[in-house]
Amino acid sequence: MTPTSNELRIALVQEAAGLDPAGNRARLEAATPAGTDLVVLPEAFARDFGDAGSDVGPYAEPLDGPFDRELARVAELRGTTLVAGMFETSADPERPWNTLLVRGAATASYRKIHLYDSFGYRESDRLTAGETEPVLVDVAGFSVGLMTCYDLRFPELARALVDRGAEVIVVPAAWVAGPRKVDHWRTLVRARAIENTVFVAAAGQPGPRYTGHSLVVDPMGDVLAEAEDGPAVLTATLRRDVLDEARRTNPSLANRRL
Repeated sequence: MTPTSNELRIALVQEAAGLDPAGNRARLEAATPAGTDLVVLPEAFARDFGDAGSDVGPYAEPLDGPFDRELARVAELRGTTLVAGMFETSADPERPWNTLLVRGAATASYRKIHLYDSFGYRESDRLTAGETEPVLVDVAGFSVGLMTCYDLRFPELARALVDRGAEVIVVPAAWVAGPRKVDHWRTLVRARAIENTVFVAAAGQPGPRYTGHSLVVDPMGDVLAEAEDGPAVLTATLRRDVLDEARRTNPSLANRRL
C-alpha cells in the first residue's frame, strides 16, 4: 500500500483536441507540465468528436495502441501520472468506448458510464457505455476517482466513488458550449465537491465549441483555481489537512441515514 501523503500536486491542461490523432499524440509531451503528481487532460484528447453525430469508430484504438503508448512514455518522462481521454475499440466496431486512460505512477482505464443523450445530442448512437463499476487509483497516497463529462450530472456515481474511498475526483470533459452550460458546469463541480467533501478537479476542452472553465474545487466548495474559456494550464496543491478539516466541519458522510 502506498503511504499516506499530505499533498497532491495537480495540473489541469485545458487544450483543444484536433481531428488528427497523430498530431494530438505529438502534442502530449509539450502539453504535460513537469513537477506534478497528477496531470489531467480533457475527454477525447486522442481525437476530438468531430461534427455532432459523426462516426468516431474509425478513430478507436485498443489499449496499448499508439495513444496509450505515447501517454505512458510522456508520463514516465515527466515522472507523473497522466489522465487523458480516447475512443477505445469495443466489440462493436461502429460504437467504441469513451475511455479515460491513467498511465504513469498509477495505471487504470475507465469507460464512460453515462453517455450524452441530452441537449439535442445522441452519444449512444456512436458510443458504447461502460460497465457501471466505479474506478479508483492511488496517486501519491491519495485515492482518486474517475468520471467523464456527462457523468458529472449523476451524483450517485460520485457518491459510489467516495464510498470506495475517493478523496479526489477527476473529471476530464468536453462540455459543449451553450446557454447556461458554464453555470451548470461550475454548479455541478462545486456540488459534487461539497456534498461528498472531496476535492474535484475538472479539466475541459476550451472554447469556442466547448465551455473551458476547468477548475479545482476543495471539499468545502472553495474554488482553488479556474480557467477562462481559452487554452490554459491550471495548477493546485491539494492538502490532506484541508480534506480532514472539511470532514470534521461538515460530517455529512458520517451523518447519512440512507
